[in-house]
Amino acid sequence: MYDHQVIDFRHLAALQAIAEEGTFGRAAARLGYTQSTLSQQIRALERKVGGVLFDRPRGPKPPQLTPLGRLVLSEGGQLLARYDGLVSSIERFKAGDGRVDIGTFQTVTNVLLPPVMRQLRKEHPHCDIRLYEEETARPALGELDLMFFDGPGGDDVDSRLLLEDDHVLIARRGDLPAGPVRLQSLDAVPMVALPAICDQARVEAAFAAAHVVPRIVFRTADNQAVVSTVRAGLGWAVMPVLACDVRPDDSELSLHPLTPRLPRRPIYVLTAGALSPLATRVVELARRAAADLVASRPRGPGERVLIPRASARR
Repeated sequence: MYDHQVIDFRHLAALQAIAEEGTFGRAAARLGYTQSTLSQQIRALERKVGGVLFDRPRGPKPPQLTPLGRLVLSEGGQLLARYDGLVSSIERFKAGDGRVDIGTFQTVTNVLLPPVMRQLRKEHPHCDIRLYEEETARPALGELDLMFFDGPGGDDVDSRLLLEDDHVLIARRGDLPAGPVRLQSLDAVPMVALPAICDQARVEAAFAAAHVVPRIVFRTADNQAVVSTVRAGLGWAVMPVLACDVRPDDSELSLHPLTPRLPRRPIYVLTAGALSPLATRVVELARRAAADLVASRPRGPGERVLIPRASARR
């Protein structure tokens, strides 16, 4: 009769070793057991399954699997493979070579993540990195390990502020004199803009509070398309410095601070609960990359890109 108690994986490993090695002696040596110990494990497994697993002929002939032995080996071998895979995955997880799922948006993908990914690949060549880019008004971690977002998360999310950057007006060089531009002067001016969500929603709310109504002639979710359209002369644009990626010495475009200043665009990393070692390393590298980015980036007149003195968490 079959014993419904849990089968010991060591007994399945013993069965597999004997079938592969051909003798109890060689299997015992492979597993580091004495031959009598290995025989005891097989007898224990036979009690569990309620039948004989090996025919043991007299003389030099090797033991042969019975039909029941072949069945147990086939099914048990699959269990052993899955168990070995589980053990290996746990070991990789602890070593930082597992999988990490990261939510991102354009500025982070283009500016912040490249040095993070390079260093992560250098440290853990076999890690599995999955990036998910989405422009959304509300951050939702879901199955993600961490998420970069231009605002803090909800009360159930840990929000760490990585950096903030100012908004600037992008115009064709020569359209405006150098220096700051008054926000009120943008009223009725043709403008190119991102979709009115996330940071762009805050920008347009600031316009409305100042009774400024630009004439939006084109909206696109592509940061580079905004810059290219300004370069082509369709209109001006207001963007965060890191999003527009226009150098102060650009021969065709000029950057202008706004007065009064708009609220700075923050970049947060959002997490929830315990992190894997790999996700923890991503957060560490992102903080370092943010600091390096601020330290190395050239500034235009009046431009400020700030790392907070103390990271904010919620």
